[in-house]
Amino acid sequence: MHVVETDVLIVGSGPAGACAALALSTYGVPHIVVTRYSRLTRTPRAHITNQRTMEILRDLGVEDEVLAQATPQNLMGNTTFCTSMAGEELGRIRSWGNDPLVQAAHDLASPTRMCDMPQHLMEPVLIDAALARGSNVRFSTVYKSFEQDEDGVTVTVEDRLRGDEYQIRAKYLIGADGGRSQIAEDAGLPMGGQMGVAGSINIVFDADLSKYTAHRPSTLYWVLAPGATVGGIGAGLVRCVKPWNEWLIVWGYDVSAGAPDLTEEYALSVVRQLVGDDDIPVTIKSSSAWTVNEMYAETYANGRVLCAGDAVHRHPPSNGLGSNTSIQDAYNLAWKLKLVLDGTATPKLLDSYDAERAPVGKQIVTRANKSIGETAPIFDALDGLSPQTPEQLWANIDARKDATEAAAKQRAALREAIAFKVYEFNAHGVDLNQRYSAESSTAVVPDGTPDPGFERDRELYHQPSSRPGAKLPHAWITSGTRTVSTLDTVGKGRFTLLTGIGGEAWVRAAQAQSLDIATVVIGPGQEYDDPYGDWARLREVSEAGALLVRPDGYVAFRHADAAGNAEQLLTDALRRILGHG
Repeated sequence: MHVVETDVLIVGSGPAGACAALALSTYGVPHIVVTRYSRLTRTPRAHITNQRTMEILRDLGVEDEVLAQATPQNLMGNTTFCTSMAGEELGRIRSWGNDPLVQAAHDLASPTRMCDMPQHLMEPVLIDAALARGSNVRFSTVYKSFEQDEDGVTVTVEDRLRGDEYQIRAKYLIGADGGRSQIAEDAGLPMGGQMGVAGSINIVFDADLSKYTAHRPSTLYWVLAPGATVGGIGAGLVRCVKPWNEWLIVWGYDVSAGAPDLTEEYALSVVRQLVGDDDIPVTIKSSSAWTVNEMYAETYANGRVLCAGDAVHRHPPSNGLGSNTSIQDAYNLAWKLKLVLDGTATPKLLDSYDAERAPVGKQIVTRANKSIGETAPIFDALDGLSPQTPEQLWANIDARKDATEAAAKQRAALREAIAFKVYEFNAHGVDLNQRYSAESSTAVVPDGTPDPGFERDRELYHQPSSRPGAKLPHAWITSGTRTVSTLDTVGKGRFTLLTGIGGEAWVRAAQAQSLDIATVVIGPGQEYDDPYGDWARLREVSEAGALLVRPDGYVAFRHADAAGNAEQLLTDALRRILGHG
């Protein structure tokens, strides 16, 4: 059997696989991507793109291409609850950073803006850039099986065009083959949770809904209508794909009874019910059934086989966490593979991938499923959870308008229930507060200080920190006439040491290492200055102290002040991180 050789084989071209390809090609790591499909995805699927993911895309050089095609943040945020698009509005919540106070927090947290970038637009951006940088992508190629040994992984694939099988010999295999991952199963990754907890249908359609949406621009319009609590994701959903003519509906079904027959007539009937205006021309483009899952891998790797994306965290689209977490998985893994493959690090470094990302996967699966349940109080405020006729539900909704004590309580309960959805639509902390523990990850070096925890709700509010295991805080600094983010000084596939005036010993220590480490000195008269004083407030070390930042923008090591033994301290830290300790 013919054998093709490469360093890394990636199975899957979704967000995780595409980002892995882009990062590896950027770092100069030979790899091959295979996908069973003849093309990239045709349907919108994932879409919310949070600030952390935009930071990654910024580092990988494709941020501008994404922003050019995405729906901007200011058109995402009037999340509306209604009886139909043309029907009564029950309330709104400012979402995705569009609340003025939350927008300020977004501006302080990152140089990037979140956006709505549907997956069928995101995948080509990632894959096109990867191809331009040397990726080898093979479509219509089906993963069949793998065998691994001490030196690599031999993967058997089938070419669907020729109909024959061949083998790819790789040093590492990335399983990014989605929510029904065969690789995760073949690798024996232990899973927690369960699949198929509820049934949902996606219906993609074209219709000009501008008269119902342009005055309240949003990504999501939630419809409380008869049948909306059956299966699904908590209520009927009309999602904007492109303002204001391309749409996707999510509607539930009873998973125990099986999916309905997805005829065009059925799809059109659902669209008509949720839109509420039969005179608007509608073109059905596609429909598909899927199940709501609540499953996560307890470990992400088995030897030289490492899984990422939906292969290891399977959950509903609530909070918009799926593609974001998938891209972040791949970004975490790619630099580690690069350093192991070029001999800079030992394979022990790859153990930190599982140690760091598996807890995140479990967290986001739990959060996404919890958000579905948090929709029920909205129905409950309208007495819409108990079995009743459609006429009774409409009567309950209409009763909120009465000048009675009972109606006043109903209005208050409805406002409170909608406001509580902030945990789904404005969970800034869920997006940015991911911390990696030095107790479990050797790629994080403890600094001996106690963890102060979070001052406010860690799901709602981002709290910047320079503690090892936290993402480097963003601050605007200057270099000559340029204003850049501290995040712009790190990344690019390399380690970076940040210090200030009095930190010369740290600069010499970085330059003395065999590993190429970029150095950033911030202060008056240095390459970078801190004219606003933002960095001084955020760095949590003295000017003469040091932060060693990993290629993924996470702090690996910090020291509070100048040190006479700076070179030894930095050498010891790198030995731990790179697996030589």
